[in-house]
Amino acid sequence: MARRFVVGIDLGTTNSVLAYTPLDIEKPQVEVFEIPQFVAPGSLERLSVLPSFAFLPPEEPSGSEAFRLPWPTRSRAIIGEFARLQSAEFPERTVVAAKSWLCYRRADRHQPILPWNAPEDVPKISPVTASQRFLEHLAGAWDAAFPDAPIREQLVVLTVPASFDAVARELTREAALAAGLPDELVLLEEPQAAFYAWLASVGDSWRKRLKLHDRLLVCDVGGGTTDLTLIEVAEEAGELVLQRVAVGKHLLVGGDNMDLALAHWVAERFREKGIDLDPWQSIALWHSCRAAKEKLLGDDAPERTPVTILGRGRRLVGGTQRVDVEREHVLQFLTEGFFPACDLADRPRRQARVGFQELGLPYEPDTAITRHVAAFLTDHGADAPARPTHVLFNGGVFKAPAFRRRVLEVLQRWFPDHVAQSLLDTPFDFDHAVARGAAYYGWAKKHGGVRIRGGTARSYYIGIESAGLAIPGAPRPLRALCVVPFGMEEGTECDVPSSEIGLVHGEPAQFRFFSSAVRKQDRPGDILTRWSEEELVETTSLETTLPADEAIDEPYVPVKFRSRITEVGMLELWCVSTRTPGRWKLEFSVRDEPES
Repeated sequence: MARRFVVGIDLGTTNSVLAYTPLDIEKPQVEVFEIPQFVAPGSLERLSVLPSFAFLPPEEPSGSEAFRLPWPTRSRAIIGEFARLQSAEFPERTVVAAKSWLCYRRADRHQPILPWNAPEDVPKISPVTASQRFLEHLAGAWDAAFPDAPIREQLVVLTVPASFDAVARELTREAALAAGLPDELVLLEEPQAAFYAWLASVGDSWRKRLKLHDRLLVCDVGGGTTDLTLIEVAEEAGELVLQRVAVGKHLLVGGDNMDLALAHWVAERFREKGIDLDPWQSIALWHSCRAAKEKLLGDDAPERTPVTILGRGRRLVGGTQRVDVEREHVLQFLTEGFFPACDLADRPRRQARVGFQELGLPYEPDTAITRHVAAFLTDHGADAPARPTHVLFNGGVFKAPAFRRRVLEVLQRWFPDHVAQSLLDTPFDFDHAVARGAAYYGWAKKHGGVRIRGGTARSYYIGIESAGLAIPGAPRPLRALCVVPFGMEEGTECDVPSSEIGLVHGEPAQFRFFSSAVRKQDRPGDILTRWSEEELVETTSLETTLPADEAIDEPYVPVKFRSRITEVGMLELWCVSTRTPGRWKLEFSVRDEPES
């Protein structure tokens, strides 16, 4: 069956969105899909976003018929708005931030660990399974609405953070395939998708708005994460083209942090009234503060709004308790806490390490997004910090004009002779832009529209154990061999110059891989003997047994490496024997911006 639609999916940390457009039309007509979901028992509504929350009911949920969806499901988890509402009363049964767990390499993302820190009697699921459940809900809703055009037969573009490493991208793809999405699904970086949404809104006039060597900072601050990307305007065959030149780290700071900070601030107001909140009320207050923030920072905002909580316990009998919060005070509190004025030389503050730490997601200790922007621009400049000429804001946080103004003011302070301008001189759909841009990209991919180029967003390395005398209790030093340079294009391959390396074969072995978003100068064959945590990040380790080479009666076979980035964005690392015809392949996905 011929594909009829491009389906763009934004699998968000806080909210997920689906947008689509017919494929065989001359001009794309992108629409946001209204997603059926429960908002209360027996009450199904269509909303433009699907909260990325999964409520895990007890084994024998009361009134389970009240949560039967109009399409077949393989799970009893309740997904969407009702699950988000339940997170206030039953946080131990509600999965949140599953997407952030996908890129947390210290956790086994296939193990049932969510909800994090839930009691033993609560059923748990893995981060991969949670992501699968969200995508299953989207796929089921689509198939119910378009039974003659099932999603597995459409062109699906699924977005991922630019900061996701190869393993997190592959885990996202694994969840998508398990949810019934097509094998040929395309992965696209979220900041690029937001930029494609802007391109769709301005059409060919982008070439008049931008000029050669302009640099665009995409600043995407969503509910759970901050994603930074630099795109440069270059020239090719006399035409302006777009090149992605840098991506930032995966920063766990966003609107959820704002809600929590505001909740702590409002809790102090309650304490001034002699009201101490219990844990249940504190969680409820977090959600109430989210609603208050969105109301006070939105269009036509009131001067003040009440924040209420239900009374509980002997101190608070029945009814509700409330405090009024003023727009001016909330705006100042959040602006100074998350977008403070700072110097370009400033760096995000790191808390002192404590000997014992609770395991969990590595949330940023410094919530000052402006300091993270300063570090990003400094790290990705050549002889001086990168100077953006334009800024594209995206993410629900930037629906507040005050935050956009503050970022522009800070950039102007850093670069007084090089003032960055906002690209948003027309209305912009912050909540749905990523999904819209993904759908537009899929349409443009077929019809020959403009694309953003860039190759791999990182350099990749393999760990090599140094030779030498063994020292009791001390591992041999590890070196990092560059096997893929930054920006290596898809459909290309290269030999990796090196001396012969001993490859363990015929028995279990661990292979360690690293990546870097800042070491853009490294070429294949370069060897690093030392590096900082800021330069190289270990992406994963692979434990496997490679088939034995029967022609060599030794535990090691001497090999050299050959790297290839396939047309579908997979890194193939070939270990080629220098003494026999033997060849072994280690394969990971490094898809950044797919093109075929």
